[in-house]
Amino acid sequence: MLEEVERWLSSRSWSAADRPLDRLLEAKRQTGRTVSVVLPALDEEATVGAIVAAIRGELMTDAVPLVDELVVLDSGSTDRTAQVAAAAGARVVHRDAVLPRIPALPGKGEVLWRSLLVTRGDIICFVDADLREFSATFVSGIVGPLLTEPDVQFVKAMYDRPLETGRGGADGSAGPGGGAGQGGRVTELVARPLLNLHWPMLAGFVQPLGGEYAARRSLLERLPFPVGYGVELGLLVDALHTAGLDALAQVDVGVRKHRHQDGQALGRMAAAIYRTAQLRLTRGHLVRPRLTQFDRGENGFVPRTTDVDTEERPPMAEIPEYAERRAA
Repeated sequence: MLEEVERWLSSRSWSAADRPLDRLLEAKRQTGRTVSVVLPALDEEATVGAIVAAIRGELMTDAVPLVDELVVLDSGSTDRTAQVAAAAGARVVHRDAVLPRIPALPGKGEVLWRSLLVTRGDIICFVDADLREFSATFVSGIVGPLLTEPDVQFVKAMYDRPLETGRGGADGSAGPGGGAGQGGRVTELVARPLLNLHWPMLAGFVQPLGGEYAARRSLLERLPFPVGYGVELGLLVDALHTAGLDALAQVDVGVRKHRHQDGQALGRMAAAIYRTAQLRLTRGHLVRPRLTQFDRGENGFVPRTTDVDTEERPPMAEIPEYAERRAA
């Protein structure tokens, strides 16, 4: 590990317990910063309500007004995600209702990008909507450095992924061999090697693909957003190049549990992440941005080919509607 990264680990890696809520509230009062929390959601009726309720009940009260705005960005759910989130107290916005002149593309990064247009906070905190046994510390922990450290602009959560033999999280979080200090399968097999080889300054991030992170709006609005699975790696790399390593940080928020995806879904994620990295290395294009996987059919293996996410949204600061809203 680079000496500079070792120094960064000692100065920009914290625990959520390092900043009690009363300290965060005082910093928020003194700075006047506002905080928006965004949950990108697609068919998450089983978990989104509990997450919204925890944030509203613990961080949006008269006694603890840490979060000013809570938005669930629905990415086209076919279940009761929107109704459950609204009943729990979130403002629910459908992806297609935001910036309708630009047709929406499928993907998590797409809704994160569009969320900049429907939120007002100076600090934006993203939280995945499939977390189980959610703790509001996920929000207060990663928002904390942005309220108390003027030079910090982008904060990732780090956490343990408990072992559940034979199962895995959205990033293979709990597959065989997983455990404390490890990322999921896609992190360990794709993202971490890419970062160590090509962006060694980012080698200190424990969970580079984690979906829980917070940043200053002033930074996010200047970054392009990959529309799909590559969004976490893309934002992290671009934040490094835009703001520098010392503007990045990570906070230990404990334990993360969430639903799993199968191996083929992880393969699609890995392909998109590799493509995102390749684009940033060359600013070119993949020769063939498609991925072929195999299912067993009645007469043997059947190939199934899908497109790899190749679209990126430009920095939001370049969108006229965003500039008009900011000027209003």
